[in-house]
Amino acid sequence: MKICLVTTFPPSTGGLSEYGFHIARELQRNPFLDLTVLADELSDAHAEPEGFKVVRCWSFDDPKTVFRLLRTIRGIKPDVVWFNLLFSTFGRNPVVAFSGLMAPLLARLGGRYTHVTLHHLMDTVQLKDVGVRHETLYRAAGAVATRMLLLSNSVSVLMPGYRKILNDKYGRDNVHLRAHGLLARRPEFPDFSRRGNPLHRILAFGKWGTYKRLELMIEAFNLLASKMPEARLVIAGGDHPQAPGYTESMKKLHGGNPKIEFCGYVPESELADLFQSSSVAVMPYSSSTGCSGVAHLACAFGVPIISADLVDFRQMAQSEELAIAFYPPGSAQGLADCLLEFLTDVEKQGTMATQNFSAALRMTMPNVVQKYLRHFELQQRVQTLRH
Repeated sequence: MKICLVTTFPPSTGGLSEYGFHIARELQRNPFLDLTVLADELSDAHAEPEGFKVVRCWSFDDPKTVFRLLRTIRGIKPDVVWFNLLFSTFGRNPVVAFSGLMAPLLARLGGRYTHVTLHHLMDTVQLKDVGVRHETLYRAAGAVATRMLLLSNSVSVLMPGYRKILNDKYGRDNVHLRAHGLLARRPEFPDFSRRGNPLHRILAFGKWGTYKRLELMIEAFNLLASKMPEARLVIAGGDHPQAPGYTESMKKLHGGNPKIEFCGYVPESELADLFQSSSVAVMPYSSSTGCSGVAHLACAFGVPIISADLVDFRQMAQSEELAIAFYPPGSAQGLADCLLEFLTDVEKQGTMATQNFSAALRMTMPNVVQKYLRHFELQQRVQTLRH
């Protein structure tokens, strides 16, 4: 089977690049597949990840993206074109982003089997948290874009509530619920000897600056530190593409605090050490845009999670049986109290860590990708029988 995977791809740091890499890595390991990654272009010289056939044929915020993608797909003639998408994958400019989202439908009209893994829905995004001014217009355009994506041969979403919205509101029956999967090949059992011995490291990991902000996290940590001097806050990750310079500005404000560490971008080879040495991972978000990659990274290393009490994260915890403690959104005191209760309860730390490790065993990326491939193979057979 010949597959084209359309995704942002390392060393690009665009949204979903890490997820695209892990999908591609599992596909590449299958000797019966011929994989080509159709990735975003980079402005500077770079080395491609070893072992992958990468064609960088589209650019972020490029109005010609859809035409360049379709031309490349026509040349390769794949059996399946798999799109790994956010609504903002192809651009910050709304017109460019919208035109890029036409690619799955146009590829299908060109005779290719198209599948979309859609990581969030415009129907559930809190637009005010990502700086959108004309909310009504964006909602209308988002509904049209959603209908376009649903005209692909099949669509996968990662939250049960998303599938219900697409079935009930848009009346489509080609939507599948899939597990998010781990951004690691195999889970690692939690190393309790590195946690709280003698310091409790509180990890905040992500792309910061929009609905993921650090002000509340740091305020809550300062409240906690007065009662728990052995606590340390570790802030990892860089800026969200829409908030350049945000992390550096926070570092200038708080970098002088010896109990707060700014790690910046963390390469994949160092993720295990970062998570295994952390007592808890915190998601101090004001809203959510679907399944959390950070939560699944935490599960891969058996790290307990504390999160703002948001509908998407409640759904995620329930459907995947994750151990997540919730605090009232926007409340620094609520987060500080939640952290204090957790860090003073050794039994709870062990129970939550073990539960998240157990959940990780059920959703390894090889298992997740294999289910996609079974679906693609079944559709190929059905199409052959129809002919």
